[in-house]
Amino acid sequence: MRKTYTPATAAVGVEEVLRLLEGRWKLIILFHLFDGKVQRYSDFEKLIPGISQKMLAQQLRQLEADGIVSRKLYPQVPPKVEYRLTEWGQALCPALDEMLKWAEQRDAFLSKDAVDGRNLREAGQR
Repeated sequence: MRKTYTPATAAVGVEEVLRLLEGRWKLIILFHLFDGKVQRYSDFEKLIPGISQKMLAQQLRQLEADGIVSRKLYPQVPPKVEYRLTEWGQALCPALDEMLKWAEQRDAFLSKDAVDGRNLREAGQR
């Protein structure tokens, strides 16, 4: 059963989701895990050259604690750790794709709004 939202509860719900994704590196980590990809800690270090080890560990721990990423530790020396999206984390992919499409439309809408505004001003001068 789908939840019914008011404008206020919808805003709170979206704010909660955005807080889960806050952090300079979380979205980059997620995009490296989409499509069922599995990454090791060392893979992330190579894929995201600007991130420190401390920050990578922190962001991965937060994503794991929030149920977006799962961590699998293999009992071997040296330790092998793999990260993948949970089913819920993978379900985020279409939403982020839609946000990208929405962002791509910005210039077209800004241009259209500018033309519409100019047309309204010209019509008012007649």
